Amino acid sequence: MCAAACWAGFAGMAPAQENKPEEGEGAGAEAKATDENAPVVRTHEVEIGGVAISYTSTTGTIPLKDDEGNATASVFYVAYTREGVDTEKEPGKRPLMFAFNGGPGSSSVWLHMGALGPRRAPFPGDGTQLPKPPFALADNAYSVLDVADLVFIDPVSTGFSRASKPDEAGKFHGLEEDIESVGSFVRLYVTRNRRWASPKFLIGESYGAVRAAGLVRHLQDRHGMYCNGVVLLSGLLDFSTLRAAPNNDLPYVLFLPTMTATAFYHRRLDDELMADFSATLRKSEEFARGAYANALFQGNALEGEERSRIAGLAARYTGLEAGLVERSNLRISTSRFRRELLGLESGRSVGRFDARVTGWESDRAAVQPEYDPSYSVVLGPYASTVNDYLRRGLGFESDLPYEILTGLRWNYPDDAGYVSVSGRLRDAMRDNPHLKVLVACGYYDLATPHFAILHSLNHLDLDAELRSNIRVEYYQGGHMMYTNPEELEKLKKDLTGFIGSAL
Repeated sequence: MCAAACWAGFAGMAPAQENKPEEGEGAGAEAKATDENAPVVRTHEVEIGGVAISYTSTTGTIPLKDDEGNATASVFYVAYTREGVDTEKEPGKRPLMFAFNGGPGSSSVWLHMGALGPRRAPFPGDGTQLPKPPFALADNAYSVLDVADLVFIDPVSTGFSRASKPDEAGKFHGLEEDIESVGSFVRLYVTRNRRWASPKFLIGESYGAVRAAGLVRHLQDRHGMYCNGVVLLSGLLDFSTLRAAPNNDLPYVLFLPTMTATAFYHRRLDDELMADFSATLRKSEEFARGAYANALFQGNALEGEERSRIAGLAARYTGLEAGLVERSNLRISTSRFRRELLGLESGRSVGRFDARVTGWESDRAAVQPEYDPSYSVVLGPYASTVNDYLRRGLGFESDLPYEILTGLRWNYPDDAGYVSVSGRLRDAMRDNPHLKVLVACGYYDLATPHFAILHSLNHLDLDAELRSNIRVEYYQGGHMMYTNPEELEKLKKDLTGFIGSAL
């Protein structure tokens, strides 16, 4: 990594100028930016758990600079701090949580507008249906703002964050580069807001879990900043658990229990397996890690009746036809599963981010899904509401497009093979034995299945005492389990309890 990534400078936290409140959503005592680096500050109120919470929003960008003081990028953020808490005199009493999503190439909109922030985009029913546009916002009664201040970070090239020189944006698009730049933002925010003495938490969703696991160690090693807790939501630690290859059968094993959960939801299993979700999932996990894994390990040495027996069991636990499983060499890809579960003749496929969601396929003979219907359900509501909310609710103006999710070309270390941050999380926990980890998994997540991160956690090689610092929770939802209101309530309860236990 070049010296330009060793951030030293900071600007842009100058006091904002007071203006008269305007009519519209979120109007309150507010300040408009007088230059492009000054933050916009507003005051608001929300009811959380039946209690009225007054809070301040601060929206803006923080410039990152190299050792020579040259601006290299600006990182956009939205921060919420609870009023009535004097963090200047007693910083240790108010936790600070940094939140980001994944991709890589995703803004923080999903956690911001879906789960943690004081305002959210609601979904009808159990979160599997698209609301009717235009999309509206609602107060988030399950925000964690009552127990922690929040900072939502958009890494470079997402949201309104940009590299100073567009042709050099690639310098931020990599495993190490991303961790260093986000780490620099965290240090700058903590320093300028005098929060070094506050308890600190990281929460990352999807690839954001990779970032969080790498970042917690980076903050310790580079800045001596020790966190109290890390939340890995619908995440992963090791890409070998997700990306199958001729010499890597592990993903086929680890995705199978999620296929079972999905087949259960769509009632594609036999009567015995449909009797009890938890029992069936447990049996599926036992089969996956046992007979199924052993069969795949044998490769072509597995023949005859035993091969057919395994194919029949795999078919039973996935709701597919045994002949299809055998023709697939016992290895069921997630895309083939998504298309075949409901039958090709149905013309429907199940979602990747949330396998509860189904969508229509224009080519009924195709064996690969044309799109992810579960992404179509969430994109519009989150994109529309965040663009409106940032301007009318928070007072931040920009002509730049707010980049929700971009297909960035990511730079991984050439000699790393499958990228893994498991060792970094292990070392962070070893060096800081007070560090707590919460893992949150949706049962119907075919992007980052729960069994995959469990596999990584089981191979961290941690001392038994440190293993007790890890807590795993499951949800009746997909990758974004918080679109289901009941699961959002559970997530709130779990996060509140986790923050309390980590303190």
